[in-house]
Amino acid sequence: MSLLATQDLTIRFGGHVAVNNVTCAFQPGTLTAIVGPNGAGKTTYFNLISGQLKATSGTVSLDGRDLSGLTPSARTRAGLGRAFQLTNLFPNLTVLENVRLAVQATRDGKHRRGLNLWSIWSDHAALTNRALEILDAVSMADRQQATVASLPHGDQRKLEVALLMALESTVFMFDEPTAGMNAAEAPVILNLIRQLKNDKTKTILLVEHKMDVVRELADRIIVLHNGTLVADGDPATVIASPVVQEAYLGVAKEAA
Repeated sequence: MSLLATQDLTIRFGGHVAVNNVTCAFQPGTLTAIVGPNGAGKTTYFNLISGQLKATSGTVSLDGRDLSGLTPSARTRAGLGRAFQLTNLFPNLTVLENVRLAVQATRDGKHRRGLNLWSIWSDHAALTNRALEILDAVSMADRQQATVASLPHGDQRKLEVALLMALESTVFMFDEPTAGMNAAEAPVILNLIRQLKNDKTKTILLVEHKMDVVRELADRIIVLHNGTLVADGDPATVIASPVVQEAYLGVAKEAA
């Protein structure tokens, strides 16, 4: 069974159809890159999946469960993680405190205990240890006592990935993850995505304009144009497609 699927997903803004009947399924253990020109509907499609926008029609499902009527936070609890936009950081708390709160929220949700002070203190060591494991995985254990507000942009993005890991997301959605990052910061985020790919139980969706990144990371590419799904397949086939090269990737057609 597909982990994540959209069926006839559509949204209209007045007379404009921003996403048009997109039906697509995303399997565990794959990274799918979503590409297309500016205004193609890529981020809007992400917003429909994550619940930031309400669809005019169509459905979003996760593990066979219809998420269409759920709020963004409820979709996150169901396992759908939207990196860099849905995740909220607490700027005045430390890195460790941010991750520990996410671990605690996940554990409390599973055990349906709510915020019980006695359970919080009894589990303090276990919560901290799990948070430290996650920080080690994203190479931020040495920054655990730094306040979030003091972190550079790249470290804040690393921390947001750590929070999604703490929330035990099964789907990771990255919308241009290296945007605004310098040459030293971008490889760190890309390495984190590579590490996530090693877990074949996870599904990763990536909106990215940098085709070198797409070629390296993607198992599959889908192309949106004017809100419509126009190509879907393995990277070599999609990138080599003349219609994609000419209309969507900005590659001029070679003379015959």
